[in-house]
Amino acid sequence: MPIVHHSDYKPPVWMRNRHLLTIYPTLCRRVKRVQYTRARMTMPDGDFVDLDFSAVGSDLLVLVLHGLEGDAHRKYVKGMVQLFNQQGYDVAGMNFRGCSGEPNKALRFYHSGETADLDAVVQHVAASRKYKALYLVGFSLGGNVALKYTGEQGKNIHPLVHATVAISVPIDLANSAIELEKKHNAIYMQRFIRSLGAKLKAKQALYPDAINLEGYENITTFRQFDDRYTAPLHGFPDADTYWYQSSAIRVLDQVAIPTLLINAQDDSFLGPKCFPYEMAEHHPLFYLETPRYGGHVGFVNFGVSSYWTERRALDFIRSHP
Repeated sequence: MPIVHHSDYKPPVWMRNRHLLTIYPTLCRRVKRVQYTRARMTMPDGDFVDLDFSAVGSDLLVLVLHGLEGDAHRKYVKGMVQLFNQQGYDVAGMNFRGCSGEPNKALRFYHSGETADLDAVVQHVAASRKYKALYLVGFSLGGNVALKYTGEQGKNIHPLVHATVAISVPIDLANSAIELEKKHNAIYMQRFIRSLGAKLKAKQALYPDAINLEGYENITTFRQFDDRYTAPLHGFPDADTYWYQSSAIRVLDQVAIPTLLINAQDDSFLGPKCFPYEMAEHHPLFYLETPRYGGHVGFVNFGVSSYWTERRALDFIRSHP
């Protein structure tokens, strides 16, 4: 049964605090510069998605999906890119709409359940005929997108896609939203709301009649933000419907390729519904690993150039070529 009962991630004793594990990599991790080559893809609706490639001449490609308000230049993405490059894989960081340094063209931007753009990227990579295998690696929101896509596609997933790895994923968005409203997560919530507000302000310059930011300073939760902006901008009646339809947990049992979910037990972003032990016990291709420690997209290591999740993703993908 594909539950990994004995995860080997062990942080330094002095870092066994979920907030320290979460914050340390953002503030203190040093990652060497990655030389990206940008490729802009035009989506079917005329908008664009930017892919940042770090190629070493391989016929194997790892596609990395970042988290909420991230991009391909985040340290956790670059750490993954560097290790896979070192091991002979080409890597592409997919920047979600509006996350590559300039506002996207359309009124809508990106959200936790948007898989059509990912499918367009997969089809584009397949059409290039440069690669014999494609692997998906997603963090947090990007992990939900990767898992939801893998489950939605099921047995019809493109044969180029061989495996999926997802890290620190709120697979039940409503459950995660409840956790993030708790007092101990206030610092993260404030940061997300502030960053999303800046993105909306840039979008308002393009669509002044469609974006109303009056009273935005009173928004303090994802429920308020998603009810007012995410849901209506992307065709959902309200936050609850958006969360339900966009949560990967609904389709995880349909995955038909090797799929690994790594969620730390101390991740303060995740509620109990984000740990689908029963599903993993009965599914031959869905692997669940829940280290005791790790924080949210943390999993800090010292004394080695790569973090544990990067090496774990590499091992899993190598085991499922």
